[in-house]
Amino acid sequence: MGYPLSQPPRARLGADVLADHPGPEAIPGLVAELAEQWKARAWCGPDTTARRLARFGPEAAAAVPVLWRYWRHTPHSYERAAYLKALAAIDPSGLDDAYSESLWDCEERVRLLAIASAPRHPQTLHRIAVLRDDPMETREVRAAARARLAP
Repeated sequence: MGYPLSQPPRARLGADVLADHPGPEAIPGLVAELAEQWKARAWCGPDTTARRLARFGPEAAAAVPVLWRYWRHTPHSYERAAYLKALAAIDPSGLDDAYSESLWDCEERVRLLAIASAPRHPQTLHRIAVLRDDPMETREVRAAARARLAP
């Protein structure tokens, strides 16, 4: 967050809580922050900005192009779930391909999002069945896939 470490822990915590729950007047600043993070190739932390923007839903539409860039190009796979969730909250149109691709993601949280939201196409349903039956897959992913394929 950028607060001095000399600040008392409770004050830092309070500042972080307020930063995580901004009002709509913060949207332009958050969009600018995300764009600046992209420009600086700041790969650690944009997921936090994405989560903050997701809270505003469609009001944060200006962030969508940068969120897509991050989702496609981040070297930190563990942050992809935050970008996918933010895109879904802000502009869910056009996510079918992202969800379908995410069924192969290395990150469990991303696969779980994809299982829940991928379109019901033969290819995606087949991949979900593979995830359901894969003994090397996590228990949570297998359970989500089983639930998604249940009649």
